[in-house]
Amino acid sequence: GQSYEIRMLDNRKIGELPEINGKLVKSIFRVVFHDRRLQYTEHQQLEGWRWNRPGDRILDIDIPMSMGIIDPRAIPTQLNTVEFLWDPSKRTSVFIQVHCISTEFTMRKHGGEKGVPFRVQIDTFKENENGEYTEHLHSASCQIKVFKPKGADRKQKTDREKMEKRTPHEKEKYQPSYETTILTEVG
Repeated sequence: GQSYEIRMLDNRKIGELPEINGKLVKSIFRVVFHDRRLQYTEHQQLEGWRWNRPGDRILDIDIPMSMGIIDPRAIPTQLNTVEFLWDPSKRTSVFIQVHCISTEFTMRKHGGEKGVPFRVQIDTFKENENGEYTEHLHSASCQIKVFKPKGADRKQKTDREKMEKRTPHEKEKYQPSYETTILTEVG
């Protein structure tokens, strides 16, 4: 699958959390459902996916493309979760691969389905006094949709055509597309 870069940045204010200076932190990445309705049945949905795709994972780290990550791990029992350590003072970039497409979780499969939105969630932890990464520092996420290349091209084309038909006033409601997305902080 396609690899997507996520740059890890130290966003502390000056003097904030001095105890992590020179220390590693752990980030856990998960691909979860964005829709509340699917979140309630997430366990069953993922079990169904596992049953249909034995041996496959939903989320992986593209290790050769990534930089600054230490001890990357894919948790065998959690197909949608990966984790790694990193040093906030060093440049860190992780490339992730999502191996399932948004339409795999839609009810009716006739082709041209809308596809369910996923969310990439990143939770970062610092070490406690026992050397375990359990003290929560930060969480961020962004919504994603994953399509096969042909489906992605078709979606971009129809989205572009819909946008062209809108009046300038209607277009103001939408944000422009960007090369990068800044993940939203989760409280």
